[in-house]
Amino acid sequence: MELTLLVKSFAGLVFILVLLLYFLLSNSKKKTLAKKKVKEQKERNTFPSLESLVAIVKNKKSTKVELSEAIDKILKYHGIIHPKLGIRSHPDFDIYGLVMLKICHHPHTDKKIILKYDKELRAKNPEYEHEINDFLTKGLNTRGM
Repeated sequence: MELTLLVKSFAGLVFILVLLLYFLLSNSKKKTLAKKKVKEQKERNTFPSLESLVAIVKNKKSTKVELSEAIDKILKYHGIIHPKLGIRSHPDFDIYGLVMLKICHHPHTDKKIILKYDKELRAKNPEYEHEINDFLTKGLNTRGM
């Protein structure tokens, strides 16, 4: 009888050990999944700088997808321009005009990208509509050269 008690005790301890290992491993998987989610949220919350996005637009080797994503991020994060200074445009507006010119000159651009940037920039900044139109006209006029 002592042998059966010893075998049952051993089986019980093995069962408890298996349960503990199961809980230990399932918690570590949950923790790694939670860490991944936190890291993804931090990446989403990062705010790309306007200079880095303009550098993508200026790069002639940027693909159509990269160009489109850069334009989307410019409009999403930096789409609103500072108000005019009287009748003069704000000095930061020159960056947006430069982006318009570079989009028009880019070898991988198409009309959808140009029109999207034009329409959304005008919608977000109606007081700069005339200036945006001027830069668009300049960019499209020099595109054929």
